[in-house]
Amino acid sequence: MSDGEYDYLIKFLALGDSGVGKTSFLYQYTDGKFNSKFITTVGIDFREKRVVYKSTGPDGSSGKGQKIHMQLWDTAGQERFRSLTTAFFRDAMGFLLLFDLTNEQSFLNVRNWMSQLQIHAYCENPDIVLCGNKCDLSDQRAVSEDEARELAEKYGIPYFETSAANGQNVNQAVDVLLDLIMKRMERCVDKSWIPDGTVRANGPTNPDISESSDKSKCAC
Repeated sequence: MSDGEYDYLIKFLALGDSGVGKTSFLYQYTDGKFNSKFITTVGIDFREKRVVYKSTGPDGSSGKGQKIHMQLWDTAGQERFRSLTTAFFRDAMGFLLLFDLTNEQSFLNVRNWMSQLQIHAYCENPDIVLCGNKCDLSDQRAVSEDEARELAEKYGIPYFETSAANGQNVNQAVDVLLDLIMKRMERCVDKSWIPDGTVRANGPTNPDISESSDKSKCAC
């Protein structure tokens, strides 16, 4: 896939408290590596990756592969950058909400992040995947899997226990989020929630997935 060849530009945003491992998580996803020496993200940064997405029909059959250019935005977790990071919420189509399994406060703050998303995202029920990161540090765990799954079920979102250090469930979490986004685009009659530039001019000709400049709420 050359630089100019893709059907969709999909923007994801990684959210969560400072120090939960957002930068390491995204680096593991895009580069398959772990760097323990990352410094705290200041403001906004992003990484990119190309993937081929194949939808699965009700009968389990795979559809035509769509070339996806993913932009994964990395946000600062500190409160002092909150006004900057929330400005990016509306342009993101999906959200990776991370907390640190060894830090109970980062888990308790998931509720605050969910509230921020409901206020600032493109609609009140955006696609979100909750990730309990640092699952490799089992001897330091402060949040049980049952607690985390119960919270995810309350919000009706998928939950994964991930490790940016060894890669556990990192790809799976992002793949599930991409699948949620692509299925939302397929089923929504009102396309006004899809950001400008998502569908390439040389991409799919399906009239059901067309872009709009209107940023009204999505009812899907």
